[in-house]
Amino acid sequence: MSFKKSTPTGPIEYIIAGLGNPGRQYENTRHNAGFISLDYIADELGVKVNKIKFKSTTATAQIANKNCLLLKPSTFMNLSGQAVTEAMRFYKIPPERTVILFDDISLDVGKMRVRRKGSDGGQKGMQNIIYLSGSQDFPRVKIGIGKKPHEDYDLKDWVLSRFTENDAKAIKEILPNIKDAVELIVKGEIDEAMNRYN
Repeated sequence: MSFKKSTPTGPIEYIIAGLGNPGRQYENTRHNAGFISLDYIADELGVKVNKIKFKSTTATAQIANKNCLLLKPSTFMNLSGQAVTEAMRFYKIPPERTVILFDDISLDVGKMRVRRKGSDGGQKGMQNIIYLSGSQDFPRVKIGIGKKPHEDYDLKDWVLSRFTENDAKAIKEILPNIKDAVELIVKGEIDEAMNRYN
């Protein structure tokens, strides 16, 4: 099977950014749902997200016949905007063509939500992207990681906790839908993505 067709030759038209924290100690934690999703998309496209650029690891690939930059910030979650806006400036990509994948504690594990734009919803990586870009117009796919088990549970401890076996399975099951939603967004069919997956 050849993945040649997946490697773009022309200019970058879209950025797909998955948010998370770099480093082995954060692998498979709830906060890294964006990384997990981006890695899945890259695997399906036959590319490796391993080029160091824009304070990130990156890859280029074709999605829906568009040249896309896949991007995983290396800046830690709360500074995700540094990486994302650097890539946006370099390729002159507006927020409307910068798709963000990130975790959401208000959605149950295994649920996802596609949004055309909006506030950060308390997610610190998205907060930083909006702050540094001055725009809320980022299409996004929110990936449910479940709410804290009880009120007194420290939020930071919760988002940095590892998925249970059942939760990891639920995340794995929605990855094809996340990839499909990203393809629809890149095609300009975000309404269809919202109808299908919200």
